[in-house]
Amino acid sequence: MALSLAGCTSDPLAEQFRSGDSKNYIAGDGTVTEFAVAERPGYLPFAGRTESGLELDSANFAGQVVVLNWWYSACAPCRAEAPDLQALNEEFADQGVQFVGVNVRDSAETALAFDRKFGITFPSVMDAQTGSVSLAFQGVVSPQAVPTTIVLDREGRVASRILGRIDQSILRTLIKTVVAE
Repeated sequence: MALSLAGCTSDPLAEQFRSGDSKNYIAGDGTVTEFAVAERPGYLPFAGRTESGLELDSANFAGQVVVLNWWYSACAPCRAEAPDLQALNEEFADQGVQFVGVNVRDSAETALAFDRKFGITFPSVMDAQTGSVSLAFQGVVSPQAVPTTIVLDREGRVASRILGRIDQSILRTLIKTVVAE
């Protein structure tokens, strides 16, 4: 009986995988998770090279609000949300907010071409080879889909996560909430 019931449940991520549509990503459903201040989880330290070859270390985020966005260039929702992420990056630039991309598939050259095409000015850690950024959040608020966006508070704790393409107004509100704390 349990086996037959398990087959009747609806799991959108599993359905996307089974569909065989060859889109090369599992899209999130836009689910937003917010954590109460007293219940915010931390994450493991990480470091990695950006698309421009600079070393980025999570220790450098101390005292900043950080917006991390998992992406890669061929991901359709990533391409669609890129202009909104850049607009929010510009909007919050003078408020102690640092945007950082986490590129999970591309070479540095491909990521730089994406940056030029979409006018992206914030850095991206090239995480395809090491997975260090993704691993830093496993078991905490895993980035289970691409794109995924995580907002960190000034104390280095996870304030919120969006699975899937961002809605600019929702992400703006999540950032404003943490900036105001």
